Amino acid sequence: MSRTVRTLLVVIVLAALAVLGWRCLQAPPSPADPDAASAPALAPQADAVPQSSDPAAQRIEADLRRLADPAMQGRETGTEGFERAAAFVAARMAEAGLAPGGDDGTWFQRVPLLTGVPLREGARLAVEREGQVEELRFGDDFLPWSNFNTGRHAVRAEAVFVGHAIHAPGLGHDDFAGVNLRGRIAVLMPGAPDTFDHYARAFHSATREKMQALVDRGAVGAVIVSSPQFEARLPWARMQAAWDKPAMRLRDAEGFAVDGFPQLQAVAAVGVAQADKLLMAPGRTAAQVFERARTGKGRAFDLEATVVIEGGTRIEALDSHNVIGRLAGSDPALAGEHVVHTAHLDHVGIIGLSDGDAIHHGAIDNALGVAILLETAQAMAAAEAPRRSQLFAALTGEEQGLLGAQHFVAHPTVPRAGLVANINIDMPVLLAPSTDAVAIGAEHSTLEEAVAAAAEEVGVKLSPDPFPEEVTFVRSDQYAFVHAGIPAVYLDGGVESADGERDPRLALTWFLRNCYHQPCDDATQPIQYDDAARLSRLSAALATRIGNDDARPSWKPGDFFGERFGSRP
Repeated sequence: MSRTVRTLLVVIVLAALAVLGWRCLQAPPSPADPDAASAPALAPQADAVPQSSDPAAQRIEADLRRLADPAMQGRETGTEGFERAAAFVAARMAEAGLAPGGDDGTWFQRVPLLTGVPLREGARLAVEREGQVEELRFGDDFLPWSNFNTGRHAVRAEAVFVGHAIHAPGLGHDDFAGVNLRGRIAVLMPGAPDTFDHYARAFHSATREKMQALVDRGAVGAVIVSSPQFEARLPWARMQAAWDKPAMRLRDAEGFAVDGFPQLQAVAAVGVAQADKLLMAPGRTAAQVFERARTGKGRAFDLEATVVIEGGTRIEALDSHNVIGRLAGSDPALAGEHVVHTAHLDHVGIIGLSDGDAIHHGAIDNALGVAILLETAQAMAAAEAPRRSQLFAALTGEEQGLLGAQHFVAHPTVPRAGLVANINIDMPVLLAPSTDAVAIGAEHSTLEEAVAAAAEEVGVKLSPDPFPEEVTFVRSDQYAFVHAGIPAVYLDGGVESADGERDPRLALTWFLRNCYHQPCDDATQPIQYDDAARLSRLSAALATRIGNDDARPSWKPGDFFGERFGSRP
């Protein structure tokens, strides 16, 4: 799942975890082992989980172990490890009984990309105020963003603070009121005010929406200052560790970056600890500015300072691939329509840590999702084909901003008008046995009824999204389909404990705090493969129902996403 996917849970839950540790994931002590109750609660290994007798669960486990193997090098987009994983997935799709669904009768859809690596040499961020120059330190204080339009950049301009950089007249909110951004550098915060509802906050928090708003108002550069809330879920130290990892954009037919925003000549990020160097003035501190913006009471103002941003970027063209298989529909009148199953194949690769380089295996994020997708494909290929066709896509570039999904939606390998629905699976944290599943985003469309019927058929309870404030619906590959007006659902693991001992919610919290985008997201975790097989059966039942219904899914009247995107061709 992409980097800012989920906020950690409230402090009280985390405090509980500090005491509980991995006990929420462990099986209860065996009566045959009298010392077990007093033994320390250590992280259990995968072989401590009883081997499933379900062939579907066994196939999912085998596929996960291959995809999370060190030989895949963390499956970073554009690397040999990713391409090795893609070849494995294509072979498994063929074995499952699918037909190639990629370019020119192959299993692969080419995804043209640009990579941008910021250069340390020459990187500079300075604040000039009242004849004094404050130089921020590279890494400790600021980090440059990649510039996909030029190898070297330098901009010097007056700076304006624009809050969260949100223009939402329907909500009575305008961060740009009262200031002129033309020819200036915008200083802004990530996120959105707490006063916004979940969906509005998620939509307006998107970096692309913010950058477009700055461009529309004539800004020539941007400095994004981390807020305390932002660094609570993405610490500055983690951003420092990955500063030289390549950022990526889709590459258009002329070789330019899609969403490259060339009008913004330079962009940099500043840690919350250095916010006062930009925002403080007599009678005003950064903490006060943050609080007013968080509560929706902030206002834009001239910083009465000039900001200088300089640096360079190493830009290279790169091709990656989506892996796509197809299962033909049985009804000639509907076979040209497709239900699209997705799971992202990429992860974050190898990241330099204080104790040396380490492979980030991405077992749960998202080898598990791909393994579930492959099992769904195998089950559907072995059954009677639905009336509509099915596409199964293992996507690239999700960690870089849903790039593989965006490219597929913009340039599908089947007619665009025939894409009727998307079922996405990303990072189901199945580390404690559950009795249920979660269908994130189903309530926005008629997929809600289809999911309910499929769950009843499979015999699994559906639970509501346990953390609706995170609006995960906009933070994985399904959002590329939603943005194109295609109804979608994100299937996730359950939250109700199956044994009363191991709590799936606490397991999720532990994972996010300790192993999300870390080397310990590997195959030694106590993954509940029976739960994974159940999620695969739910996905297959849902896809079959969508595939056989007379009507294609549609957005519900007045829905937030349907109103914004539902009319797009």
